[in-house]
Amino acid sequence: MKPIYVIDGARSPFLKAQKGPGPFAASDLATQAGRALLLRQPFLPSDLDEVILGCAAPSPDETNIGRMVALRLGCGKKVPGWTVMRNCASGMQAIDSAIANIQCGRSQLVLAGGVDALSRAPLLYSDAMVRWFAGMMSMRTVGQKLGHFLKLRPAALLTPVIGLMKGLTDPVVGLLMGQTAENIAWKFGVARKQMDEFAVRSHQRAIAGRQAGHFAEIVPLVDGDGKVYAEDDGVRADATVDGMAKPKPFFDKKYGNITAANSSQITDGAAWLLLASPEAVDQWGLKPIGNIVDSQWSGLEPEQMGLGPVHASTPILERHGLKLADIDYWELNEAFAAQVLACQAAWQDDAYCREQLGQAGALGAIADDRLNVDGGAVAIGHPVGASGARIVLHLLHVLRRNQARRGMATICIGGGLGGAMLVEAC
Repeated sequence: MKPIYVIDGARSPFLKAQKGPGPFAASDLATQAGRALLLRQPFLPSDLDEVILGCAAPSPDETNIGRMVALRLGCGKKVPGWTVMRNCASGMQAIDSAIANIQCGRSQLVLAGGVDALSRAPLLYSDAMVRWFAGMMSMRTVGQKLGHFLKLRPAALLTPVIGLMKGLTDPVVGLLMGQTAENIAWKFGVARKQMDEFAVRSHQRAIAGRQAGHFAEIVPLVDGDGKVYAEDDGVRADATVDGMAKPKPFFDKKYGNITAANSSQITDGAAWLLLASPEAVDQWGLKPIGNIVDSQWSGLEPEQMGLGPVHASTPILERHGLKLADIDYWELNEAFAAQVLACQAAWQDDAYCREQLGQAGALGAIADDRLNVDGGAVAIGHPVGASGARIVLHLLHVLRRNQARRGMATICIGGGLGGAMLVEAC
């Protein structure tokens, strides 16, 4: 298999959802981040073979957002743009799709990434209200319409359905993603204090990383009023364990431990990578920052979806004869603090590794100083479609600045899936 090179990458700041829709649509986020990336390349946007964009929740006016953004980036009508969706790993799926097309010779130079503007997830009418509207449309006379109108019961019919909550609920098992995280926290005995301590560490590491200049992949956004958004705005310098202990459980109010504070944030953001074949590297005189060595997708019980990174990363380790400790740095997406801690616990659990992973016994632990060294989604945010691309890009920067070779980016995926990519720095 030919090597797949990562030439460059960029992402927008991740903007925490506040009150109401955020300042940027998903296509705006992807366009601004992609434009900054392409402007510093030696080739034109029209020289790309394709643009692949992952998005879990595009708005109705952003159908095939990958094509829409490709045109806005100036790629021209002849460069195909298309959209992929693998829930939380949509951005990683875009990279994997680019890899497949480069490997088979269909493409040589691909822009791949992910985006979501979760603050703009819609409020929906209930089915009962839709039926009421349909009934009103069928009425012919003023009297019929008035009679039908008098049947309207605002309290019962006008209560909105929160689109984001629907999207974050597994339709097979009927559980919110946070409830699935409660399941695995209970399974491995992850305590509330552990979750809160992990969340504080995520914020502290993100602040330290920002101060050290470790987020050079971020390109500022500018809104229509000229306001500049230069940094991830959900990172808290004042995060403390005592403060984390105050919020009440959100997903299981009676027995749970997972809160909004020790979970990833609802966020808007975009991330891109430029991938190239060896031929494209030679043609354009490109200087790769790394290459994608291997990737894996795995499935497990939807009600335990947070363990997806364990199921996806382990086969890669097996194929390459590696141990957990052989990976220099890890980016394990922090959907929930409890979920990352449960993944660690699963790898250290002899029975789980034997029964669920087909291993001889426990695989061990990832050292804390090799895992999410600049914080993760608990602090930075989790724009679902973008996170898979963000962790791959940031991991390559971590490897390069630490003069390390090998890294694993891995993510849990709603629906009971896991994704992982083994990368090497150039």
